[in-house]
Amino acid sequence: MHHLPGVVYRCEIAHPWRMEYISPGIEKLTGYPVAAFRDGDVTFGSVIHPDDRDKASRTVDQALHTGEPFQLTYRIVTAAGDIKWVWEQGAALVEEDGTAVAIQGFMADFTRVRKADLKVVEQATLLDKARDAIVVIDTDSRITYWNHGAERMYGWSAGEAEGKLLCELLYEDHDAFRTAYETTLDEGDWRGEQCQRRRDGSLAHTDSRWTLLGRGNGHSPAAARKIMSISTDISERKQHEDKIFRLAFYDPLTDLPNRANLLDHLRRALIGSARTGKFGALMFCDLDHFKTLNDTHGHDAGDMLLQAAARRLEHSVREADMVARIGGDEFVILIAPQDETRDAAAMQAETVAHKIVTAMAAPFKLADFSYAVSASIGMVVISGASDTVESALKQADSAMYQAKASGRNTFRFYDPEMQAALFARAELETGLQRALRNNEFVLYYQPQMDENNHVTGAEALLRWALPNGELRLPADFIHTAEETDLIVDIGIWVLRTACRQLAIWQRQPDTAHLTLSVNVSARQFVEPNLVAMTETILRQTGADPKGLKFELTESLVVTDFASTAQQMRALRKLGISFSLDDFGTGYSSLVCLRNLPIDQLKIDHSFMRGVLTDRNDAAIVRSIIALSGSLGLQVIAEGVETIGQRQFLSDAGCFAYQGYLYEQAISEEHFSRYARDMH
Repeated sequence: MHHLPGVVYRCEIAHPWRMEYISPGIEKLTGYPVAAFRDGDVTFGSVIHPDDRDKASRTVDQALHTGEPFQLTYRIVTAAGDIKWVWEQGAALVEEDGTAVAIQGFMADFTRVRKADLKVVEQATLLDKARDAIVVIDTDSRITYWNHGAERMYGWSAGEAEGKLLCELLYEDHDAFRTAYETTLDEGDWRGEQCQRRRDGSLAHTDSRWTLLGRGNGHSPAAARKIMSISTDISERKQHEDKIFRLAFYDPLTDLPNRANLLDHLRRALIGSARTGKFGALMFCDLDHFKTLNDTHGHDAGDMLLQAAARRLEHSVREADMVARIGGDEFVILIAPQDETRDAAAMQAETVAHKIVTAMAAPFKLADFSYAVSASIGMVVISGASDTVESALKQADSAMYQAKASGRNTFRFYDPEMQAALFARAELETGLQRALRNNEFVLYYQPQMDENNHVTGAEALLRWALPNGELRLPADFIHTAEETDLIVDIGIWVLRTACRQLAIWQRQPDTAHLTLSVNVSARQFVEPNLVAMTETILRQTGADPKGLKFELTESLVVTDFASTAQQMRALRKLGISFSLDDFGTGYSSLVCLRNLPIDQLKIDHSFMRGVLTDRNDAAIVRSIIALSGSLGLQVIAEGVETIGQRQFLSDAGCFAYQGYLYEQAISEEHFSRYARDMH
């Protein structure tokens, strides 16, 4: 009895719960000696915690009444004032007549077990309250524990999930499960991101940590080992990351890779090419005359065309290739380096280019109208052994401009000579920007004469006075200006300068009658604010618009008749008149002439050169003069260089002339003197 890890006792009922026998272990349990209980100095009931006495008393009374054994746990207060938990098991001793005479039993210190139970309950409660999904599986991957967090995250209750195979319940990608499972068994833990299936079929992105349990004891059987996984739902974070990634590396309008994405893929393609020795290609694709669509139908229509063009480009390449939009109407195609020779890569690029040109040939359906565009494509074969990202991009861009120079709607491979021309073009564009800033442009004026050799007006002609004293003609730079937005700024400068000069003439009696013709480019004429800007310039300079004449090219009139007519009528209300320049070189119809507020037809100088020697040119000139007369329009011929040409025009009924027979384009100072002399 002395060595029992507890207390054996016998308590008489006849006497008020006097201990007839109690083993020495009572002192270790309560801190009171055996004699204190045996002599009655201390009763065991007084040692029981006050809050537990009623429960203990009811349990013992019921055992006495029924004669059944009893078990209970309760707290005691030791002699030192400490609280201990006691487990007790006992039974009543009954006489033959059924009378209970004593109670005997066994009690033991239950404190450690009770605390462990409480800790287990506390830990289980904490696991259930955790927001993360906590799942425990055995070594057969069957679920043995499934907390509330797992219920919230995945949708299955613990009752539905426990006992099922984790890989079949949550994983579509069994390889991902197998990697985490086998790594945990081999190394003790695993951590990474996973994609898991919810009950509703949606996917949850999780950050998971797997830990092997029960491996600390070297002799633990395999069946006792378990794997606990703690998974945090990062689906929302992944969605934000995906959005940020797409914003950083994809074009939001077309959903194609953007410039940054292309540069990264091109860099890696060149690195791979250097390693494998294989060849690929880079292609620059620019939509011809895209700006015209934007200017005439608005940016919404332009956006629709870009989206549709992007889809056509994607369908023209292989799955391994990349189509990117790098800005505006410029697309780049990266042909993956997969060919063994440079010639094979060039053939593949040419095949793709043919497909693109064919794909772009069909008109695009945009809202309530169709619109046709073509593509100019520049190509260069790339190799990681010789090319860099920068050189490949520059060479493909150079080839694209060569395709445009070849008539558009075609493709060209990179030509080094074209690169030199592009450098010159870039320098010219920079020079034009400088010319605008430094006021290097000047206007020269070519007189317009009547049949009496009197000056009736002038055409304002642009010149570029370089800092070195050289005077450059428009043929040297206007084409470049027209391919950029610089032509708009230059046009505004020309109009403001011309109106300022016209106002000066109108204030002087000798020149007050003069008209001034100003060439307006197609790009400038479609500017939405052209009318308002012109009105502002007229007001600021004080020029009378009745003396101002806009010269428009025939090609501008026929390109978008409706928009041109609307713009012309608005300008006509300001008092401006119109001359149709280079008449006879385009395709304008009588309907156009009849329905536009045109005041004058201008016979192109190309017809005047052969008017005395070529019957066709002579017939065309006579027809233009006759047409203008029948429509009630004025007519003037440019490029009149000889008396014979002038006489031909006079005989045909044209009495307004412009050309070297009278004077070339001259400075404002010389023109004013000339006008007074010929007045």
